[in-house]
Amino acid sequence: PVPLTIYNMLGQHIRTLINDTREPGSYSVIWDGRDRAGRLVSSGIFIYQLKVGEMSFCRRMLLLE
Repeated sequence: PVPLTIYNMLGQHIRTLINDTREPGSYSVIWDGRDRAGRLVSSGIFIYQLKVGEMSFCRRMLLLE
């Protein structure tokens, strides 16, 4: 599986957007700004983490509402 997970700046898990098997290639995913319970989160900086095999990538993103 290739999980794409979003965390807040405190490291708290907000939502996992994808967690399935993907073939090599380019993909795009749109986050609607909601947490696991379906509530809108406030604007701010979030961290997304993408794991591919043994590799893990983390980057910051800004959510503006």
